[in-house]
Amino acid sequence: MKNIVVLISGNGSNLQAIIDACKQKKINGTIRAVFSNKADAFGLERAREANIPAHALEASQFAGREAFDRELVQEIDAYAPDVVVLAGYMRILSPAFVAHYAGRLLNIHPSLLPKYPGLHTHRQVLENGDEEHGTSVHFVTDELDGGPVILQAKVPVFDDDNEEDVTERVQTQEHAIYPLVVSWFVDGRLAMRDGAAWLDGVKLPPQGYAAEE
Repeated sequence: MKNIVVLISGNGSNLQAIIDACKQKKINGTIRAVFSNKADAFGLERAREANIPAHALEASQFAGREAFDRELVQEIDAYAPDVVVLAGYMRILSPAFVAHYAGRLLNIHPSLLPKYPGLHTHRQVLENGDEEHGTSVHFVTDELDGGPVILQAKVPVFDDDNEEDVTERVQTQEHAIYPLVVSWFVDGRLAMRDGAAWLDGVKLPPQGYAAEE
């Protein structure tokens, strides 16, 4: 069984999807610990409910980002993770952190990357009148939301949508595709090589795996 460590900052709905997938044996791994940079994150409650060690590490305890990340690496490594999963983790990671977990650090981002890296993606989609939106699972590199895409899911955007409508539609897809990608990784099917994502020995295109191709 592979060891999974999850990093969160808030509600933890993607964490819950991964917890459920592990319980249902859809992921051949165990979540060893959950870390949050916010002590009041509801995701920590989700972890405790599932009897998973839950830790809060707050930036105010540290001199800077590098010191914070050094401590976080030490605490994560105590659980010997095979993969580190960012599930709504809202801190920008230091280059040293990213380098330490290179090739085993996954993130989910609420847009069809490379469109709309960063924050407020749903708002930007509505402001720009986009007819399509979605979510991307990708490997993490030093470039913000810029690592190789593994899998995307698309959703329609309707004229009368507000941010809640779009958020709900995107999150439904996130809860389906993130556990799937984690399962690919723990099964040894997924890897990052030469700046690209590879699945079953095949280099994935820039938009990630496409089932219909």
